[in-house]
Amino acid sequence: MVQKRSAFLPYSLPMIGKDEIQEVIDTLESGWLSKGPKVEAFEKAFAAWTGAKHAIALNSCTAALFLALKAKGIGPGDEVITSAVTFSSTANTIVHTGAVPVFVDIDPLTLNADPKNIEAAVTPRTKAIVPVHFAGQSCDMDEILAIAEKHQLFVLEDAAHAVYTTYKQKMIGSIGDATAFSFYATKNLATGEGGMLTTDDDGLADQIRVLSLHGMSKGAWNRYSSNGSWYYEVETPGYKMNMFDLQAALGLHQLKRIDSMQQRRADIASRYQDAFRHMKGLTIPHVSDDGRHAWHLYVLQIEEQEAGVSRNDLISALKDQYHIGTSVHFIPVPFHPYYQKTYGYKETDFPAAAAYYHRTVSLPLYPSMTDDDVEYVIAAVTDIVKGAD
Repeated sequence: MVQKRSAFLPYSLPMIGKDEIQEVIDTLESGWLSKGPKVEAFEKAFAAWTGAKHAIALNSCTAALFLALKAKGIGPGDEVITSAVTFSSTANTIVHTGAVPVFVDIDPLTLNADPKNIEAAVTPRTKAIVPVHFAGQSCDMDEILAIAEKHQLFVLEDAAHAVYTTYKQKMIGSIGDATAFSFYATKNLATGEGGMLTTDDDGLADQIRVLSLHGMSKGAWNRYSSNGSWYYEVETPGYKMNMFDLQAALGLHQLKRIDSMQQRRADIASRYQDAFRHMKGLTIPHVSDDGRHAWHLYVLQIEEQEAGVSRNDLISALKDQYHIGTSVHFIPVPFHPYYQKTYGYKETDFPAAAAYYHRTVSLPLYPSMTDDDVEYVIAAVTDIVKGAD
């Protein structure tokens, strides 16, 4: 039996170092707090890092998804295809444009939208595909891009989990027509709140910059700095969805440390994989050979009949007996009341997503976890599962 801890081990913690803290202090002391030089620097650095021509810093991945769809003119009467297994914001942004979200079932191995299901869901009303790189595992982008080319569809990648993910030696962020990233507090690169939209499309980038800041032709930094001019024009009734310099200050230093943070994530995931690979009733995450997994999440699946314990009982035991935090990613979006009432979706429409959802638990995975923390999680899961034999 493992020695149980009294202190709670959180499911997730951001890794904020002294450099990030000092950068925030320097930004506060600069007198410029809104969108300004730090945002511009972060955009340039992120674009160079992903290999994209443009990077537009925004207040969330949700904003990036929404603005990209709006900029492409997607609205009432249109349909947008996405995965059943994603966070609600992926679908909510589609709804907010006035379009209809069309969910497709996942590949039970990769947990990403199955390209065969995407192809089958295309109708004359389909205008876009939003593939979700779930947990940090890349989608089959060759198949998805081929479908998009065949039907002339816009491909907007949801890379909320995919900072650092690659697909066939290409960084996610440089493949589809546009890519949305998240820098939420739990993400691999964290600015508290925040997101980024990358694209090689000059016109799309220009539209999103304008839409993100009231529809104005220039931002405050370009109006109020020493080289600026007060004059601006409103080109469209836009939104307020820009990033500001305090967030970008964090992002700049998080990006500098991304390699070391990701190496630690990979190390932890590898230890989990080795520990659980041959344990009865447990299914470990699949890692595709054609790309690099970002390990945003470590999703373990529990088969109750074989493991002798249900997913919910495992979560409860980890929390109540071992003081370990976990989560579930995700309740499939079409299982939520709004989407069932509004669009008529049923759980039985998505058998692979349903099977995954009822079995999955996300274990703690973040760079500041110690080796002892990792071994404690492994020992606790092992105790609970083997104790049920």
